[in-house]
Amino acid sequence: MNTKLTLTIQQSVIEEAKKYAKSKGRSLSDIIENYLKAITTDANTSVTPHTPVTDTLKGTFKAPQDFDYKKELTKALTKKYQSNE
Repeated sequence: MNTKLTLTIQQSVIEEAKKYAKSKGRSLSDIIENYLKAITTDANTSVTPHTPVTDTLKGTFKAPQDFDYKKELTKALTKKYQSNE
């Protein structure tokens, strides 16, 4: 059963999202629904056990104190998918 959801989002973001959805042949509602499914599914999955290789690598990388993983991941994914369009 589908239910209506009201969101408050910047107008410019909505316009760009609609353009993106149209270019992919999908509705904005479909994209948002699938995104929400993906993030809620990820939150409910169990953690994969470490392998011997990952155990040996643990602690070998020290990120700067102000390192923002989510920001860097977003930048990398944006760059990746913008260059593939």
